[in-house]
Amino acid sequence: MKPAPFDYVRPGSLGEALQALAGHPEAKVLAGGQSLVPLLSMRLAAPAVLVDINGLPDLDHVRADADGVRIGALARHAQVLRDPDVARVQPLVPLALADVAHATIRNRGTTVGSLVHADAAAEMPMVLRLLDGSVDVVGPQGRRTIAADDLYVGPLESSLHHDEIAVEAFFPALAGGSGVAFEEIARRHGDYAMCGVAAVVAVEDGRVVSARAGYLSVSDVPAVVDLTEALDGETTPAALARAADAALAVLEPETDIHATADYRAHLARVLTARVVTAAHQHARQHARQEQS
Repeated sequence: MKPAPFDYVRPGSLGEALQALAGHPEAKVLAGGQSLVPLLSMRLAAPAVLVDINGLPDLDHVRADADGVRIGALARHAQVLRDPDVARVQPLVPLALADVAHATIRNRGTTVGSLVHADAAAEMPMVLRLLDGSVDVVGPQGRRTIAADDLYVGPLESSLHHDEIAVEAFFPALAGGSGVAFEEIARRHGDYAMCGVAAVVAVEDGRVVSARAGYLSVSDVPAVVDLTEALDGETTPAALARAADAALAVLEPETDIHATADYRAHLARVLTARVVTAAHQHARQHARQEQS
């Protein structure tokens, strides 16, 4: 199919872009286009105006410091993935990005665009929630920061207003004595995952003092579950089984063309054990490096 007819605007400044959005309530922002363009082609989206922000200056930055990682709206997945400072400051970001679609899509798609597209089957929205990150947006009333917990309000629905543009995402740095891990299962590498899990685990004297896991492709919005109480300081098989039970008590896997609800629940259980174990090992290694 071909997209429905639309007007095209390529503003040269953020102010011009905001004016274009304000004048057309049905307008859509185009950055990487790896999510939007297929929707246009299938006529699942039919904006009156397409506002292409690729000509805007100073939005392709990737910065990492002691606080965390800041990613501009036009920074491509591949750019973020190959940045060594990002891997050092918050290693979960590149761990998840490596499983985002295929290399060709990562070369064009933007991390911020993926975040605000709000697809619960995508990796980065879940990572943002798990890390308690945020997105900065600019609109007619100025700039505001939306915490990840407030960003996702429904299937493919974010809390951005129609006349706002997401300009930057923030992923907090990995805390001392903490570790991360990520794994997903897809029919083919690069396809949407049938289930994916990430974990952040903190340790003191080798024992787990905090454990949270994020899940993709198992609910309508990116899901995060606190597993600390279920683990009770350990990652023994019994503790991991309790953690999986705790996660599935919160999650509501559904059946679709890719997998049944029962199979997704099974994957969530298996991946929870694997990823929490790996994050625990990473946390202990991280703690030893800090002490040496």
